[in-house]
Amino acid sequence: MTQTPTHSSLELWPVGNCQVTGLIDETGGLVWGCVPRVDGDPVFCALLNGERQHEGVWRIELEGFARSTQQYQRNTAVLKTRLEAEDGSAIEIIDFAPRFRRSGRMYRPVAFVRIVRPVAGTPRITVNCTPMKNYGEAVAETTNGTNHIRYLVGQQALRMTTDAPVGYVLEKRTFRLESDLHFFLGPDEPFGGNVGRETETMLELTDHYWRHWVRGLATPMEWQEAVIRAAITLKICQHEETGAIVAALTTSIPEAPGSERNWDYRFCWIRDAYYTVQALNRLGALDVLEKYLAYLRNIVDNAKGGAVQPLYSVMGEPELTESFAQHLAGYRGMGPVRKGNAAFSQVQHDAYGQIVLPTVQAFFDQRLYRLAGEADFDSLEQVGEMAWKMHDQPDAGLWEFRTRQEVHTYSVLMSWAACGRIATVAERLGLIDKCEFWRDRAAKIRARIEEDAWHEEGQHYASALGGSHLDASLLQMIDLGFLKPEDERFQKTFAAIEKGLRRGEHMLRYDAEDDFGLPETAFNICTFWLMEALHLAGREEEARALFETMLSHRTKSGLLSEDLDFNNGELWGNFPQTYSLVGIINCATLLSRPWSVIR
Repeated sequence: MTQTPTHSSLELWPVGNCQVTGLIDETGGLVWGCVPRVDGDPVFCALLNGERQHEGVWRIELEGFARSTQQYQRNTAVLKTRLEAEDGSAIEIIDFAPRFRRSGRMYRPVAFVRIVRPVAGTPRITVNCTPMKNYGEAVAETTNGTNHIRYLVGQQALRMTTDAPVGYVLEKRTFRLESDLHFFLGPDEPFGGNVGRETETMLELTDHYWRHWVRGLATPMEWQEAVIRAAITLKICQHEETGAIVAALTTSIPEAPGSERNWDYRFCWIRDAYYTVQALNRLGALDVLEKYLAYLRNIVDNAKGGAVQPLYSVMGEPELTESFAQHLAGYRGMGPVRKGNAAFSQVQHDAYGQIVLPTVQAFFDQRLYRLAGEADFDSLEQVGEMAWKMHDQPDAGLWEFRTRQEVHTYSVLMSWAACGRIATVAERLGLIDKCEFWRDRAAKIRARIEEDAWHEEGQHYASALGGSHLDASLLQMIDLGFLKPEDERFQKTFAAIEKGLRRGEHMLRYDAEDDFGLPETAFNICTFWLMEALHLAGREEEARALFETMLSHRTKSGLLSEDLDFNNGELWGNFPQTYSLVGIINCATLLSRPWSVIR
């Protein structure tokens, strides 16, 4: 059995510290990692490097490799990989990105740490650390000292400090592992102190940080491990410096084999981030919300009362020009590999509601360090004005159609929610005239939805005003409070969606042709929306059974990508997908038996 996989897989284990993230494959190879942040150059790019799996990777290879096992240290983002050889010798690799409080601030360097321990027999290893530069254009050149190697990956070099024999690492020479080895790959600056002692201390402090963070989560009684793993992963999808939350850690994993639906998801979608903070709020993870609200305030300030884009870079950069990484073959050779995302130039009017909804909490939640006041309300009204102005205008919709525009019901619904929630905040602040003003606007938008989104012939709400097509996002009418579960129109819409979009245990987003033809895979968040609707319809056992089935499709790391082949169960799309992890948290919270059953 070879330790280097013949082709890429989504059996990946994320490690990260809210500054950088890495994806570790089933045999302990770091196959995806960007610097200096999630949307940077993928110096570790083997995941998208086609047959060139030996480049763009950091792999600890065990001679005579036979098998591997992996697990996270409980309630942490620290990964342990055990490699065993045919002769019984074995090693353990511990992977993490340092994250802990030091000198009064959070220490989260642009760094990956690997600790390699001999655990059985007389293992012999080869260290293959071959980062690349410029999206796979070339292997990085190196310089070295007595206990470090510099990798010239770009304007800022990376420095590996290690107590392993540097010559062996440089020459990829096989040697006997007789004691623990430590590797710190980080900024190009001298490493202070003994690398062994320092990285062991970093491991202990990082482990403690994550365990302490998890202790603050209000988890449901059932499915706790699934919820905790989803929450930790959502946390490392936040770029802490600014508060932005990326949709996924990767680019260009196809939504379906050979579909060319390959997108770069390493950016902050206002929509995806809204769902992320909503889910983490249900667990009480206020730190993610607080930082994200700061990011939103900057987005609103920079918009100056004008249009808000659907997505921005983690630094708030609006220009995300889309291009192709010509030197990367793509996931399993299925290019193209994209960097940037042309959706930044699209019009998607649901963004206004998704700014307002998480911001409203800041006016009510006494736990927050910074409670919002009237000055914040003034900014919120600017967003509301755009929601009102655009609520009946065509856009690309939440599924980001590239070649057509309609007045999408979901976007109108979010505009209704924006106006209604602003009225609620006005009431909280004692601004009675403002409250009535925004309630009146919400009522007008509601009337428009009831009149023009209802498809009389099909007896269901349609994906667009005046349209006839179905869309899974219509199930969000309940979550947003537009309808009650017992509403006759909702029940008819749910029945139509089940008939038209359900594929066994999974759901499509829509069933009409788009820019790339008919959808070929189920969209995982829509399957979770189905479970929520089943629960609300009183079909509890069916919802729980579907939830268990969906959990069985997770990777061994307990995670999901964006899409799933409803015929064979294979995961597709960018990974890990925040939408899908949100679904795990929301449905577990909704479907779990209460803690009172065991107390």
